[in-house]
Order: sequence, then structure tokens, then C-alpha cells
Amino acid sequence: MGKRLKIKWWYPLALAVLLAIVALAQRSAAVATEAETVPPTLIIDAGHGGADGGAVAADGTLESDINLDIALRLEALARFWGLEPVMTRTGPDIDYPADVGSIAAKKVADQHARVGLINNTPGAVLLSIHQNNYPAAAPKGIQVFYGEKPGSDALAKLTQDNLTAQVCPANRRVASPIDRGVYLMKNVNCTAVLVECGFLSNPDELKNLQSGPYRLKLAAVLLASYLQYIRGTST
Repeated sequence: MGKRLKIKWWYPLALAVLLAIVALAQRSAAVATEAETVPPTLIIDAGHGGADGGAVAADGTLESDINLDIALRLEALARFWGLEPVMTRTGPDIDYPADVGSIAAKKVADQHARVGLINNTPGAVLLSIHQNNYPAAAPKGIQVFYGEKPGSDALAKLTQDNLTAQVCPANRRVASPIDRGVYLMKNVNCTAVLVECGFLSNPDELKNLQSGPYRLKLAAVLLASYLQYIRGTST
């Protein structure tokens, strides 16, 4: 387990500003889904990790490291806001079962463990953080994908709109259903979205994703979207 990200003095200011911007957007905070019967719990999933580095940028930057940094910033902001999020990992390493040897087997074991953690958390709402990659450098943009469980599409569309408006206004990507081959999203039994925060294969987006303030901005908009969503479901 890694060290938790400490909240710096400008975290509250960054969150307050971004929440104010999102609140002023022409977007209703109410989302047409059934009210939760138990208090929602934010699950923050930093994609990949351990033996699985995920996508790799041309300069060697690992997707797993960027995912974790954004996730830790999101956790710190959420705790500042008074929430108690659950993390699927808090450091670069993962504890695998002793009898698991190959990288493929480790990936499977890790995914099973994450699904178990999420499905055993009452009122879970999952935000899974990832980065995109492509053989060519041209593709760019943030995209949010959603699972099949109730509320997932609403949370994804809200999050996509906020990220487009506040982070990348020229983005033309839209919230879309997740490919059924994605094990984690297929097997969790809660509201779930997966956020592809950018393309490591695009030089401009890679430069942004390597910036601490940019990662903080992503985290703040993700939290703002989650807060809008849970307030809408409780009305």
C-alpha cells in the first residue's frame, strides 16, 4: 500500500472554483434515476497496477502511474469534502495470491479481487480511471463509458458533459456503453463508469496528463460530477 496524497493548500480552492463552474453550467443537477436505498459510497478504481502497467506512452510513461495519481487526488478531494471513498488500490504494487505466477494470472486475480471489493460495498458507485492509447498520434479526447446497471448511463453522460465543458471544450466524444469484454465493468453490480482521461499516444494530451495541475482538474471535475449525481438521485 502506498502513501496517501496529502492535501495541499490550493486543493480546497481548486475544488471550490470547479464546483462553482459546474454548478453554473446549463445542466440540471437532478438525474432521473431511482433514489438510493442506502447512502452511496464512492469507489475509486485506479486502473491497472502491479504487474499490469496498462498502456505505455512513447516516452515510457505508464498508464497505471497516471491512473493512480488522478485517483489519489480524487480521494484527497473527496475526503476534504467529507466523503469516505473506497480505493481499489492506493499504491503501485498489488498483493497477489501466493500461488499466482504468470502476469496473465495476476491480472485475472486482481480483477476478481476488485470485483469482490466493489460488490461487497453497500451503495457502491464506481469511477474507474484509465487512459487511452492508439497506434497513430492523431486521436484525442476524453470519453466516459458506462456499465449496464441502473444510473450508469446518467452518471456517464453527466460526467462526459462536465469534462468536455471544463477540461476539453473541443472534445467531440460522447458517453457510450462499455464493451462487454471489459471484465470489471461487466461483473460489478452497481452504478459504474469508466473514464478514459486522454490518449497517451497523443503528444499534447500526454503532456497534459503528465501535469499535476491538469490531473487535479480532472479529479475535481470527476468529484463534482459524482456529487451532482448523488444529489440528483436523493431528490
